[in-house]
Amino acid sequence: MGDVLSNKMDDYVIGIVGGMGSYATVKFFERIIDSYPVEREWERPRIVIDNKCTMPSRVRSILYDENTELLISELTDSVRGLMDMGATKIVLACNTSHCFLPEVLKNVPEAEDKIVHIITSCAEMIKRDGLNKVFLMATEGTLLSKIYENTFEPYGIECVAATEDDFPIMREYIEAVKQKQITDEMKDDFVNYINNAETDAVILGCTELPILYAELGDKKAEITKKIYDPLDAALLKIKNGTV
Repeated sequence: MGDVLSNKMDDYVIGIVGGMGSYATVKFFERIIDSYPVEREWERPRIVIDNKCTMPSRVRSILYDENTELLISELTDSVRGLMDMGATKIVLACNTSHCFLPEVLKNVPEAEDKIVHIITSCAEMIKRDGLNKVFLMATEGTLLSKIYENTFEPYGIECVAATEDDFPIMREYIEAVKQKQITDEMKDDFVNYINNAETDAVILGCTELPILYAELGDKKAEITKKIYDPLDAALLKIKNGTV
């Protein structure tokens, strides 16, 4: 028999709490793979995904306190399961789910040093870039929770959020991605919406929004704002070993 190959990434396992939604999870998985351009497959880190699309709605929990205890239990179960599978770094691939992270960590405190907080990661990236004001696009649950404003405040970053009048627009963008119903008209509208933001930078604060952004293709050149994706910020921290 040949020698057993030692994988230098054996002790480095990325866990993803996914399924919120599923296409966003697939795209994040793809982005992790693309961020490790290697000659041999085994030189990449192990990736464990719990595509737990059966979890209750995060937005409805915030809006109506619907199934909140069940949601926290399900998130806890996913985090604990990923740890049991050996995950050393865990990403919740959903912005809104971070509103429930404090309660999850009460249930599984040993996960605290393994969670890569995507909103905090985004704040750190924006701070490094020297910006102090950004515009936030997100689900109505994330917007109403003020989690971005509260997270960004210690960094000296003002977060200007989409207003309640824009909730239907945000919902339309997000659902179009979830249902794979992105039209050319929506792409034009998305570009115009971003360009009309009152700041020089825009955060795509829902994991479906970067997918819509990616679908713009050549239309990206029409966007006049700097775009931030919290999942990219978290992935950069993981790759750089700063978490």
